[in-house]
Amino acid sequence: MDWGMKNRYSRIIKPDDGRCVMLAVDHGYFLGPTEKLEVPQRTIKPLLPFADSLMLTRGVLRTSVNPSTNVPIVLRVSGATSIVGEDLSKETITTSIEDAIKLNASCLALSIFVGSKYEHQTLANLASLVDHGEKYGIPVLAVTAVGKEMVRDSRYLGLACRIAGELGAHLVKTYYCENFEKVVEGCPVPVIIAGGKKLEKDIDVLELTFNAITEGAAGVDMGRNIWQSEYPVAMIKAVRSIVHENFSVKEAYDFFVKEKKNEHKNTTIAR
Repeated sequence: MDWGMKNRYSRIIKPDDGRCVMLAVDHGYFLGPTEKLEVPQRTIKPLLPFADSLMLTRGVLRTSVNPSTNVPIVLRVSGATSIVGEDLSKETITTSIEDAIKLNASCLALSIFVGSKYEHQTLANLASLVDHGEKYGIPVLAVTAVGKEMVRDSRYLGLACRIAGELGAHLVKTYYCENFEKVVEGCPVPVIIAGGKKLEKDIDVLELTFNAITEGAAGVDMGRNIWQSEYPVAMIKAVRSIVHENFSVKEAYDFFVKEKKNEHKNTTIAR
């Protein structure tokens, strides 16, 4: 890595502990106005101080994040499909490297769909993006998207993550699964986990985070399990306590309970 690449990478994966808490708010690029992300600015603002980085599209970045922020940007640069379209895997690169540079992106994010009809297209997109990223010193995060027909097990996710690493991705985002340590072991670059759909219980989110970190994940990139929580600020703080402070699930949950009382009190006063 050259200096610029190393510098940007260190904004995403914190060098003091090799971990990260990324806040994902890019869901609208294919889902539209997702519940509790209908007005992105309203969702992002209270959470931004507690996120190591923010993953989003250029449209939401330009309209919903104050340019004075010093939180690193992970720019979603793939898309051009929707939940009502033909096939979610038929993605292309939607943002030029020049625009990413103008937006001061610290990292570029792109989905790959291993095993899908458009597998080749998305893997070629990744290879091309890595070339551009290397040229301008910007790391690339490969997101191992999973279609309805794919099983989220260590064999499949291990395959997808390894391919992403082999094609030059600097980071890989994937799902937690049984035998997750095998996924991490087989991937030559750091792996962070997606939160996925909203989990039923608050403690489930903390258990997911703890298990993933314990089994080798470099961090989390969570969205719905944070901002769809009844107490999103308390939740992101509790997730941070596991990722960066090595809290146990019980310690993190006790911390969450304490913080949600403060959040409720502050919300009541604001009203």
